[in-house]
Amino acid sequence: MEEPNRLRRALRHLLSTRNEAERAFPPEALTAITEAITAGEQTHRGEVRLIVEKGMPLSLAWAGVTTRQRAIALFADYGIWDTEDNCGVLIYVNLADRKVDIIADRGIDRKIDAATWQGVCDTMTRGFASGEFHAATLAAIAQVNQLLRQHFPSGGARPNELPDRPVML
Repeated sequence: MEEPNRLRRALRHLLSTRNEAERAFPPEALTAITEAITAGEQTHRGEVRLIVEKGMPLSLAWAGVTTRQRAIALFADYGIWDTEDNCGVLIYVNLADRKVDIIADRGIDRKIDAATWQGVCDTMTRGFASGEFHAATLAAIAQVNQLLRQHFPSGGARPNELPDRPVML
């Protein structure tokens, strides 16, 4: 990455604020998102996590870590890979870079292709561009739940393996 671009990106991450993230995802939106994840997980075997990061730590932004690389690291850090059916899905939102990435565990990755996941990411980024963080996120979660219902339908009651509440970093 060229030095001016690297500096600009690092500053964008450094200067991103918690208040901006809370305006995009206020408490009532987080509650609605939690409820959508909980309801969806009752219809399939998947485990869905949403992580919203206002901006990466400066050292990562400066080093040129991509949102994809960051999402993979968070997928591991939060144990999303460690579900009974290998059916964890991370929706990662990086507000400073205005990007969304989805990381799916190997059980899901075999059945749902990258283009389909990119379509879900596009739903979010289009909505975010017009300031519709809440609605776009709920629409994307509905898409993820539909995909998981189609490929990993519920086989009855099962434990909730991962918290449903979004993580705000």
